[in-house]
Amino acid sequence: MLQKILGYFEIQSFGVCNYIGERFSMSTSKLRLFFIYISVLSVGFPLIFYFLAAFVLGFKNYVKRIRTSIWDF
Repeated sequence: MLQKILGYFEIQSFGVCNYIGERFSMSTSKLRLFFIYISVLSVGFPLIFYFLAAFVLGFKNYVKRIRTSIWDF
């Protein structure tokens, strides 16, 4: 049961850190720790960025699935 919950959060919640880590060639685990520490120190401001980035990445993936060619508008 616990493994299912952890698996869900790693796939769904940490997609933002994984994307940023791959994009800038950084370690994903260090990036996750950075988000956790900076969220505690700055009273949750990075969480707003994280949720905004998750929304944008989700929307981007949704648009990618719909558009298959350049000429689809």
